[in-house]
Amino acid sequence: MIVVDSSVWIHYLRNERTDQVRILDASIGREPIVVGDLVLCEVLQGLQSESEARRVEAALRDFVHLPMLDPELAMQAAANYRQLRRLGVTVRKTIDIVIGTFCIERNHMLLHDDRDFDPMQRHLGLRVVA
Repeated sequence: MIVVDSSVWIHYLRNERTDQVRILDASIGREPIVVGDLVLCEVLQGLQSESEARRVEAALRDFVHLPMLDPELAMQAAANYRQLRRLGVTVRKTIDIVIGTFCIERNHMLLHDDRDFDPMQRHLGLRVVA
């Protein structure tokens, strides 16, 4: 399964033709696409109107929805954050370390356009779609 980060969904919804959006377009209907609950929240909170939010909610219902955090994942995400800090890397957003840890622990690939995931790929074994 491919977990798609909010960084890609935002470009997708704005009709921006990034490399990641092209990969997403090519994957829809061919690969299971995951919209995690945290990603869904990030995407929806950035929308300007309720009508736009309803339209996006309806469109995203076509994909697999999964919860991304439980107590065990929270502890592992914190451990991953500390490991990266010991290596001199600070992940800017807690939600990114959670999403990355979810993908690592559940063996999902991540499609993203966010530099916070690069050290997770390099040091923690996060698999990304390229």
